[in-house]
Amino acid sequence: MTDTDLWVRRFHPADEAATRLLCLPHAGGSASYFARVARTLAPEVDVLAVQYPGRQDRLREPGLTSVHEIADRLVTVLLPLVDRPLTVFGHSLGATIGYEVALRLRRAGAGPTALFVSGRRAPHLRKEERTHLRDDAGLIAEVRALAGTDSALLEAEDVLRMVLPAIRSDYTAAETYEYRPGPRLDCPIVAHIGDSDPRVSVDEAKAWREHTDAGFEFVVHPGGHFYLNDNMSAVLRSIRAHTRSLSPASRGAATVAHAEQPG
Repeated sequence: MTDTDLWVRRFHPADEAATRLLCLPHAGGSASYFARVARTLAPEVDVLAVQYPGRQDRLREPGLTSVHEIADRLVTVLLPLVDRPLTVFGHSLGATIGYEVALRLRRAGAGPTALFVSGRRAPHLRKEERTHLRDDAGLIAEVRALAGTDSALLEAEDVLRMVLPAIRSDYTAAETYEYRPGPRLDCPIVAHIGDSDPRVSVDEAKAWREHTDAGFEFVVHPGGHFYLNDNMSAVLRSIRAHTRSLSPASRGAATVAHAEQPG
């Protein structure tokens, strides 16, 4: 198995798609969270869902506890896949990783058409968070409170032993992340949050606008930290509108429409 096969899942490969979408999951999440996204957007968009180490078919690998290390390793396998326009989407921890991936792709001259971030404060806003230091019971309580993992799964002792190390490593990466000031992105950022998210305020999400020299859009949905579970269709409409704007046909239609407007 190649490094690309380890890191990237294509649940519904769309080899003829004009664009690609990179999807990065939340803490404790896996690539399979985005199987529905791949099914919905294919064959128009080729969806690349990221599988972090330490879960599912990568269970035997140790989890990574640094956002910067995750981004470094991920970009190495992504560069050969940027043979067509790539858009980045990340939820929660995935949003922070997506931002760091976007920075690295930009430095490599490959990078992305837009960054869609969900359920996460802007990267320069630091909070003192210590969930990753809690005992197992405390960590499970936090996951249940955010409704990010099926609580029934957390009742099984064998499942707990399998998923807790990955959850803890992900929380460590999220809570110990250190922002490094530098050039802003030159692609648009679109920030989505739930209106009752206990982890992200409106002002914290709006602060993403400070990280781009291009356009910024802010969207609020009903729901908490995992508003995405019930509002995925709305988020995908936002992403699809962007990816369609990248196609030559769309750009050509827009040019013709503009030319036909009376002067």
